[in-house]
Amino acid sequence: MVKSAIPGCDRPIMRELLYALPAPLIALLLLVSLAGITWGGLRLGRRRAGTGTEAYRAHVSAAQGSLLGLLALLMGFTFSMSLQRYDARSQALVEEANAIGTTWLRAGLLPEPLAAQTKALLRDYTHLRVEAGSISLDQAGDRAAVNARAIAVQDQLWQQARQAAELDKSPVTSGLYIQALNGMIDAFGARDALLARHVPELVLLLLYGTILLTGAVTGYTCGLNGHRPSTVAHMFGLLIVLVAMIIIDVDRPRRGFITVDPTPMLTLKDSIDAALK
Repeated sequence: MVKSAIPGCDRPIMRELLYALPAPLIALLLLVSLAGITWGGLRLGRRRAGTGTEAYRAHVSAAQGSLLGLLALLMGFTFSMSLQRYDARSQALVEEANAIGTTWLRAGLLPEPLAAQTKALLRDYTHLRVEAGSISLDQAGDRAAVNARAIAVQDQLWQQARQAAELDKSPVTSGLYIQALNGMIDAFGARDALLARHVPELVLLLLYGTILLTGAVTGYTCGLNGHRPSTVAHMFGLLIVLVAMIIIDVDRPRRGFITVDPTPMLTLKDSIDAALK
């Protein structure tokens, strides 16, 4: 088997403007913008209240209903996209922890002193992966430094695997270890690549634009009918903003309110530390 890794995994992943902003700040800006544009639509509707016919009002109300349907579709699509990426990242973390654990167990098949040296390197590698999991993706420099150290440890482990294969060519000992090590390196690349998969900023901008347009039409419809938006409409707008914030938050696996659970990797680290005491 050959060593594999995804190139460029230590590059900064997120370059979009929205990703650099905290999710609560984006939600606050969206809420203020929604309130302002709804008020503007209300003022404009009141100016047209005396000139609009009944057919015109019915047409505007139908457009409002269509926009609400489109908004529901966009929010459902975006929320599903965000959840899928969250689930994939969570699964990738579990798979990497399992891959490291398997490599750790099979390292015991190697001849001494390679077995002890390999286990010490695997302990350092596990600590680096735990540390990487605590670094937010917008901290590109820190993340690149930790990933570079992890790749350096991978190189050392691979060199030791080659030595083990030269000393013992049995597929039951060194062969099984090399297979597990290759799987561990693949799991590193797969998990790191999944961090680059997020909801495209263009989709989020389309969602925000639809939210604002819906608010404007809602205010305009209320103005045409001679009344202010009801308390229910305000609560609905607030709920929409909260859902938009959750979509953003779920799409950020290492910061915010909803993060990927690091328990599998932490449990593995503790068990390896206990075994080498």
